Amino acid sequence: MADKEKMVYDSSSSSRDQSNVGEEDLMAFYGSESGWVEARTHCDHLDTLSADLTHIPTPDTPCNRCQHPTENWMCLSCKDVLCSRFINKHMLEHYQQQNHSVALSYSDLSVWCFSCNSYLDAQVILPLRSVHETAYILKFGEAPPFRTIECLEVGDNKVNGSTSGN
Repeated sequence: MADKEKMVYDSSSSSRDQSNVGEEDLMAFYGSESGWVEARTHCDHLDTLSADLTHIPTPDTPCNRCQHPTENWMCLSCKDVLCSRFINKHMLEHYQQQNHSVALSYSDLSVWCFSCNSYLDAQVILPLRSVHETAYILKFGEAPPFRTIECLEVGDNKVNGSTSGN
């Protein structure tokens, strides 16, 4: 691990003066140097979602066209299960032919909007939450964990236990 990343991640760093943590260190911590992708919390292409996303194919469903068993996506408009662009590109072709923009990955349960060219936060966008939860239960046999959002305020001296009056 790089020294600056170690400074940010090291649990013993609470004894250090964290006011020396620079913007570059925080960007590394939050993932910009690691390929982290920030999922969108809004999408204008949800009007084509299926009315019933609680009854969906199971995550082990093969591609409807080539029968490939993995790397499959479910179209959230018609519920077709098709393989990814890394296999035979059947979901991408489906989007191009049908203009069904939003799909859920059965590999990692991420949601992608082809029109936005972006991942969507299925736990924040209400119309996507139920299908994400259903897919999670089908894949893992239990409800998904609740996600907590914690925010580190860079200028907040309380991060290292001191108060601003010192």
